[in-house]
Amino acid sequence: MSSLVNLSKEAGPIGIFDSGYGGLTIYDEIKRLLPEYDYIYLGDNARTPYGTRSFDIVYEFTREAVRYLFAQGCQLVILACNTASAKALRSIQQLDLPLLDPNRRVLGIIRPTVECIGEVTKSRHVGVLATEGTIKSLSYPLEIRKLFPDIEVTGEACPIWVPLVETNEFASEGADYFVKRHIDNLLARDSKIDTIILGCTHYPILIDKIKKYVPEGIIVLTQGAAVASSLKDYLHRHPEMDALCTKGGVTAFCTTESGGKFGDQASPFLNQPIEVKTVTLE
Repeated sequence: MSSLVNLSKEAGPIGIFDSGYGGLTIYDEIKRLLPEYDYIYLGDNARTPYGTRSFDIVYEFTREAVRYLFAQGCQLVILACNTASAKALRSIQQLDLPLLDPNRRVLGIIRPTVECIGEVTKSRHVGVLATEGTIKSLSYPLEIRKLFPDIEVTGEACPIWVPLVETNEFASEGADYFVKRHIDNLLARDSKIDTIILGCTHYPILIDKIKKYVPEGIIVLTQGAAVASSLKDYLHRHPEMDALCTKGGVTAFCTTESGGKFGDQASPFLNQPIEVKTVTLE
């Protein structure tokens, strides 16, 4: 396995991985806060969505993505995907890194999102809107209760939301029905919720419709700013890793599907044209 990985100790870009386009909402915030760093963004668009796939398949796909990014010289990889963070992160950290390179790091996005919850909710009742895979993993309730055992967490799986974004239907009138239905379902199960976490990186693209159907007074939290702030703090606390991250302000975009299609679909996320390379994971 390790023969396909570049084990050089030379500095390289920060890798950012998602199953598709959603991680661009994380990348955008990271790039805004840390513009001097180099990045490689990888979207596994050929096999998206991950949300309904089994733990074993998500782990296999995510491991392939991490190994690809390591082979490109990344010393640090961010899983900018809630499903990958929920289903694959711990196994990769515990099982794969010791074999591939114990000095490299793979970080997720659930913990950084959770860390700010205690200061936001007043009722101590929090809702999570996410993919089926993330909800079934119970990652958000488990992480929240580790830090804030007094907080009640209610989750609602929204399986159609990612396809709405991936097929560029997020602004359509038809999207309103699915957005409203899942918000209503969540609040029907716990009327005391005063904070809702968008536990999928695609969901900020639906933010206008989400805010339309979330009652006034309920705070909606997206992940990008929290993850970016956490990464900045991590690099400050680990200067040895910071030294292994190149700083030229350049980003390379890769996808496992059509580079042209990815570039066209990425416009709602980045509001700028990009060049995209098609790659194969193995």
